[in-house]
Amino acid sequence: MSLKNDKRIVLTLDAGGTNFVFAAIQGNEFITDELRMDSNGHDLSLCLTTIVTGFRETIAKLGVKPDAISFAFPGPADYDNGIIGDLANLPGFNTGGFPLADYLENIFGIPVFINNDGDLYAYGEAISGFLPYVNRLLEKAGSPKRYKNLLGLTLGTGFGGGIVSDGILLRGDNSMAGEIWLVRNKLYPQLNIEESASIRGVKRVYSRLAGINFESAPTPKEIFEIAEGMTEGNKEAALGAFKEMGEAVGNAISDVVTMLDCLVVIGGGLSGASPVFMPFILNEMNSGFTSFSGRQFPRLGMKVYNLEDKNGMEEFLKSSKKEITVPGTNKKVIYDPIPRTGIGISRIGTSKAIASGAYAFALSRL
Repeated sequence: MSLKNDKRIVLTLDAGGTNFVFAAIQGNEFITDELRMDSNGHDLSLCLTTIVTGFRETIAKLGVKPDAISFAFPGPADYDNGIIGDLANLPGFNTGGFPLADYLENIFGIPVFINNDGDLYAYGEAISGFLPYVNRLLEKAGSPKRYKNLLGLTLGTGFGGGIVSDGILLRGDNSMAGEIWLVRNKLYPQLNIEESASIRGVKRVYSRLAGINFESAPTPKEIFEIAEGMTEGNKEAALGAFKEMGEAVGNAISDVVTMLDCLVVIGGGLSGASPVFMPFILNEMNSGFTSFSGRQFPRLGMKVYNLEDKNGMEEFLKSSKKEITVPGTNKKVIYDPIPRTGIGISRIGTSKAIASGAYAFALSRL
């Protein structure tokens, strides 16, 4: 989908538990400054007033009527029908279901599309982020390989995900596709993966290994700086915290990738620490299984490359294609015997990817 020259305007909203951020997009670029407002998420009436006011003020900046509204909103929700369920971080919506899309369509008279932030992040990365970036590099390297499938992940306060297959955002029958945060935690089987793949997970392991209270633990950014030797602190505990996260995340990603056969891109606040945790993810994804007979075989059917590593990227881009002859003929066919995939970090940033995904989704529906 080409978005750059599209003249249609879409209003967006970045809905956090504390703040709402409004803007307008045209041609896949922001055309208004961000408007920030308190969410007032504790009170439904005040929160709705905030949403309506934010969109009205954004429209006033435009001076023209937009074509649609498209944004990410917390779940659980029936996103297909624009109905928001009971929310933990916006408790004013705990009413047994609120028809937010219909409510806004009635006020503004334009289509309204609501999605999960992990879904829109993945869609944005597939449309104008990581997926086309990798395919451009493959083309430049002379490789015939092109990727069409992407798993987008956000690592931060929680662990979110979205899936795009051949240009289509997979939403699921219950608006719950890509809910990777509910994958079982390899290291703590009684827990879900988010307990390790999150800010609180990194701080918890650091505090345990350093022998300090959780409340006294540094931020993940500080833990990363300690691990890299940039800041004084318990380096062994810092490396251990990201090792545990990387191993758990690598296993969860492997469970998904073995079903989807796709590239993987990571965004979110913790993605900045990728130089420390990425090798542990790769170690897990490229590890192996052992059968009861003692036979060893790879964890995944394809080899996984770290696309943030120069050597890893070079190996990923290098084609292993060869010509083989069809028996009884002179015909030759091309064969690449090494299935491969790659994992990397967002090149456009999480917020931009979500906004791009919201814009692209609205245009696809319009």
